[in-house]
Amino acid sequence: MFVEIVFVGLPIDRDEVEEALEAEFELDGEVTGAGSGMGRCHLDLEITDDSDATAALERLRVVLSGLGVADCATLNVSE
Repeated sequence: MFVEIVFVGLPIDRDEVEEALEAEFELDGEVTGAGSGMGRCHLDLEITDDSDATAALERLRVVLSGLGVADCATLNVSE
């Protein structure tokens, strides 16, 4: 599963979010790309195909909420 996480008005450094996602998905996925510009930034998260999609998205939301950035994030999911 591929998840593009788009942030608008991210209040912390994007690298902090990337590190938290890498720690959470250490065995189940990885951040494969990132970018920024025009007041936005994004992270690309590849989650292994054998992971439960619903559980993986919930884990992602928990990480974003824990960092206080869930409100400025939009998730674009491709399976």
